[in-house]
Amino acid sequence: MLLSSFRVAVQGTKSQRFNLVISSKCRCDHLRQFSSTCRRLQAEQVDSGLTPTERIRNIAIIAHVDHGKTTLVDQLLRQSGTVKPLSALEQLQYTPTSNTGSSAAGSTSMTSDSQIEDGFVTRVMDSNDLERERGITILSKCTSVDYNGNLINIVDTPGHADFGGEVERIMSMVDGVALVVDATEGPMTQTRFVLSKALSRGLRPLVVMNKADRPTSRPQQVESDLFDLFATLGATDEQAEYPLVYASAKQGWATDVLPQPNSEPASTSMTPLFNLIMSHVPAPVHLSRDGPFSMLTVQIEADPYVGILYLGRIQSGVLNIGDTLWALNAAGEKVGEGKVKKLYGRRGLERLEKDSAGAGEIVSIAGIKCSSSGIGVNLTLVHPDGWGKEGPAPLPTTPIDPPTISIHVHANDSPLAGKEGTKLTSQLIRERIYKEAETNVALTVLPGPTSESLELRGRGVLHLGVLLETMRREGFELSVGPPKAVMKPDPDHKGSWLEPIEECTVFVREDYAGTVVQKLTMRKGEMKSYDSGEPEEGWVRIVMDIPARGLIGYMAGEFGNDVHGQGTINHIFKGYEPFKGVIDTGRNGALISMASGESSGYAMAPLQARGTLFIHPQTQVYPGMVIGEASKASELYLNPCVKKQLTNIRAAAADEKIVLASPRVMTLEESLAYMGDDELVEITPSSIRLRKRDLEAARKVSSTPTSIGFSGQGVTPIPIQLAEIKLLDNAFGDGLTSSGIGPNANNEYLALRPIVNSANFSSAASPLPVPILALIVSSAAIGGVLLQASSPLIQPY
Repeated sequence: MLLSSFRVAVQGTKSQRFNLVISSKCRCDHLRQFSSTCRRLQAEQVDSGLTPTERIRNIAIIAHVDHGKTTLVDQLLRQSGTVKPLSALEQLQYTPTSNTGSSAAGSTSMTSDSQIEDGFVTRVMDSNDLERERGITILSKCTSVDYNGNLINIVDTPGHADFGGEVERIMSMVDGVALVVDATEGPMTQTRFVLSKALSRGLRPLVVMNKADRPTSRPQQVESDLFDLFATLGATDEQAEYPLVYASAKQGWATDVLPQPNSEPASTSMTPLFNLIMSHVPAPVHLSRDGPFSMLTVQIEADPYVGILYLGRIQSGVLNIGDTLWALNAAGEKVGEGKVKKLYGRRGLERLEKDSAGAGEIVSIAGIKCSSSGIGVNLTLVHPDGWGKEGPAPLPTTPIDPPTISIHVHANDSPLAGKEGTKLTSQLIRERIYKEAETNVALTVLPGPTSESLELRGRGVLHLGVLLETMRREGFELSVGPPKAVMKPDPDHKGSWLEPIEECTVFVREDYAGTVVQKLTMRKGEMKSYDSGEPEEGWVRIVMDIPARGLIGYMAGEFGNDVHGQGTINHIFKGYEPFKGVIDTGRNGALISMASGESSGYAMAPLQARGTLFIHPQTQVYPGMVIGEASKASELYLNPCVKKQLTNIRAAAADEKIVLASPRVMTLEESLAYMGDDELVEITPSSIRLRKRDLEAARKVSSTPTSIGFSGQGVTPIPIQLAEIKLLDNAFGDGLTSSGIGPNANNEYLALRPIVNSANFSSAASPLPVPILALIVSSAAIGGVLLQASSPLIQPY
């Protein structure tokens, strides 16, 4: 790309050539913002001097999800001149990023980073593929801007409760926080969480009331709710006297004067916010540069050229290229050492190579080699000399809230295992998960019930689902069990258990509030408040305490159906309480394949009457694979692979047109939340399948000619011996033929049961021979059970 830009530019002046090549490099920056190659191209300037401590500001942007953190950081980068706009030529050449295979169906969709606004690529901080596709921030990331000769280090944090660990681990790196609050929604569940973490560390927040330009904004009420939240969380008098600015990150302005409706804001830029950061956030002057070097690692990055980079804020001393450092774990044990080969600071989206750095600066260090068990966050990097007789000691770490949800992971063992992925063994899965646990502070890995399985504990289904989706894209195949709440024994009552409780906040239209309250109450939820007219007329705000296991299946898709897309649900961990009892989610039975092969539209068309299908035609299935949800509570074994038998006899009537409804295709998180206790989710790079944990039952149904499996209702499979069956009459249904047994119009085979009284089944034709067998053809009239079977199951005689 740089070569093509040069060919265009040679016909212009020298300054034109320079500007075009530089702008082309900026385009490369936007397309691959965190690419190591681009960083090497960008890190042309070497900063050899130390930044004075009084000119440094370290601040984190914290907020609830979708309140505008990342958009606000975009504006700060743009208006500080750190990120340059694309030229007209570059906008024409810009190719939007697309994602292939992100869904179970392998569809191609445009990602959120495809948008260009006023010449800038939006959401530049969301560099991860999953972040751009989902439109959320998953990982905390650090950037910096130069404002009037001052260095402002900004940390963008996630807003989802499932990624709260990313917020907790960066709190030790900043001296202040900017709390972003939606001017319409006001403080939400995650607002309470992130603010409590900031207040507990003694930080003084400044408040940015974002989206103040909206007609639905209610700044006075939101400000009142904010003050109540500060008081509830035990803020000190100094913390409660927070400064407030009104802003519109979308339009790029901030002001300390309340904007009036239908009027222009007092400011048209982010200058008031920059000035507030410089005046309110303290400089790290309390950190001394005279003592030996020490730094707490809060993030690990990988670079193909320099290896592992340890990111953190220097707590004491000065670091120079070539210095020898030790790595200490939380117990004070030495787990690695090395010489500093590279030292990087930040300038916008690029790394800036430095010769030295001092206390208060946020830097990345390369050259430290740790043992395989020592690599991870919360490592303390220290200079070995200058600590006296006691020697270096580890820095205190930020405590992390415990995980609340667990799943079991093991290698894929389905009949289709190994056909789509490249990393199949349990050893590879184990190594990848333990490598993730080194950097993901909220993830806990424990041994599973078998030697080849692992138990993963995290903050929620979304937290664990992002890890599984990442592994899936890396070529892994694995099977995952249903998510469960992490229980604790009750210390006060022996034999009793404590379970995690979530505080659930729901914003919903008043018309649908009754359905939501009923569903959450059925899942052991207890209502705490019900406020109508919030955030606007016709809406209600409902706060309920509910067990974490009660939210697992409800948030995946059932909530969206209940509120018809007009509502939001958020939750935050509240604490552990006594076990609330068994929760009946009311999920219907499963439609289970009993055949192996490729599904066909001819077989699936009549099966639609039995429930909702999860698969398309021409989908590979196997016995035990869940292909749909039944319309009743009982499970049904079906054969979706029947092909139409072609003959050489010409029919007078045309074939009936096959009409199939769109199947319900679930995402990975929806599948995890949907599956039952006896089911697994099979994850491969191109497919997400639901299956039964025990495949033997389905194999017996499909391959054993002397056994029939029934669809539930307390009926167990019975061995039978087929006897000659004469054609009695048509009163018993379509399933009787003179030669034996065949399928009826719905492609259903009929179950045989022995009877005691043959008088009930007498006919004008000859009676059944001995041993007496009855052909149950009507479940409504006789109480039998219809069975979907493959043709080898019942052979005609």
